[in-house]
Amino acid sequence: MAIFKGAGVAIVTPFTKNNEVDYEKLGELIEYQIKEGTDSIIICGTTGESSTLTHEEHLECIRFAVDKVKKRVPVIAGAGSNCTNTAIYLSKEAQEHGADGLLLVTPYYNKATQNGLIAHYTAIAKEVDLPIILYNVPGRTGCNLLPKTVASLVKNVDNIVGIKEASGNIKQVADIMQLTEGNIDLYSGCDEIIVPILSLGGIGVISVMSNIMPKATHDIVAKYLEGDTKGSLELQLKLLPLVDALFCEVNPIPIKKALNLMGFEVGSLRLPLTEMEPVNMERLAGVMEALGLVKR
Repeated sequence: MAIFKGAGVAIVTPFTKNNEVDYEKLGELIEYQIKEGTDSIIICGTTGESSTLTHEEHLECIRFAVDKVKKRVPVIAGAGSNCTNTAIYLSKEAQEHGADGLLLVTPYYNKATQNGLIAHYTAIAKEVDLPIILYNVPGRTGCNLLPKTVASLVKNVDNIVGIKEASGNIKQVADIMQLTEGNIDLYSGCDEIIVPILSLGGIGVISVMSNIMPKATHDIVAKYLEGDTKGSLELQLKLLPLVDALFCEVNPIPIKKALNLMGFEVGSLRLPLTEMEPVNMERLAGVMEALGLVKR
């Protein structure tokens, strides 16, 4: 059984004015997401600025999310690293804190071979009992998890059950589904191609856009899975200008600005990320205003 079907939010990590994790605000964001129909909370992923969280903050965010959600929806913990031992540590701790699943990005910077990726993921999976979603985002990591490698992992490692595919390469996604014979839970990692991914057998999205439009993101997937492919596509296309604006600078710079424009006050970013360029902020605000999202 899949960890979740539908739209999971890759939730931001809010910071105080002192640049510390704002757990009270994180709780507000989680409640907002659940109220608006989000199907899963993905904590400490790329959008959550996991790369600049200390291990203590990382694990406390996971614990906090699990305690706050109270099993209303699954909580999936980002626990990837370019160090296999660190990924094992984070994964074991996430399991201990009660996470329902793990999201494991490919090792970055090291440039592991495909055999190295198999060894990396196999080593982590052996140390935990939780279901694992692989995360392929070569534009960030410099490492592409190839379809044959995915198929090998799914076939040989019982608790590797899914993949968040963010390569943007539809042919690669099709090859994954063909080589795994569809025996993998496929999630779009790109908000602009949710429907194309669903058409290849996907069951959901792990979404940045869901931070500000949880119901609409949920509905894109729900409509498709319920057979309303036309309605799903119409909603996908309607929101493309918003998606483009949310990725006009590197994620999560625009999505945190978007949440602040909505009045959520999630704070700033941790260096080396900096605030949006004024011209891009104006573009984002304009698109959001057209959708009725900007707080007046």
